[in-house]
Amino acid sequence: MKSLILFFILTGLQAKAQRSPAEFIGHWEGQIQWFQTGKPEPKVFKMQLRVFPADTAGQYTWQLIYGDTNQDDRPYLLKAVDSVKGHWVVDEKNSILLDQYYTGNRLCGSFSVGKNQIANCYWREGDSLIVEFLTSSTDPVAVTGGVSEDIPEVKSFMVKGYQRAVLRRKNSAGKLPLNKTDQ
Repeated sequence: MKSLILFFILTGLQAKAQRSPAEFIGHWEGQIQWFQTGKPEPKVFKMQLRVFPADTAGQYTWQLIYGDTNQDDRPYLLKAVDSVKGHWVVDEKNSILLDQYYTGNRLCGSFSVGKNQIANCYWREGDSLIVEFLTSSTDPVAVTGGVSEDIPEVKSFMVKGYQRAVLRRKNSAGKLPLNKTDQ
């Protein structure tokens, strides 16, 4: 009997420790601002994120849509790699896999494409889903330090841009809620 109780306690602790994107489930919509280094005004455009349980356990749809008329529709999957450790992967369904990790209360990733390094984070704040992307160069603009064992070499990279969106969940009627009771 003691073993059975211990099993349920440990199973409950493990289930509690799993980090899942369940808090992101829904159809989210809002505006994303794209700030580019050296440009005074951001570009602003519509962004949507649709997250729903997929047909396979441990997987969710992860559909990013940019623009007014679905100009840029990215129907990805979010898959658990090790949910206990908070490790997930965005599967672009074209051989590209982007690792994501729960860090604090955020789902974050970092990857490079071409000469760009991109760091992304998704997290909830109240009724909103916040999305951020930071893009920097993969080529250092400066290499300093490295003059002794106590002073390591440090590389600095140009920040090319920053994107931030505040998304709100649409209700089942397809409208953005006016307040919490509309959800």
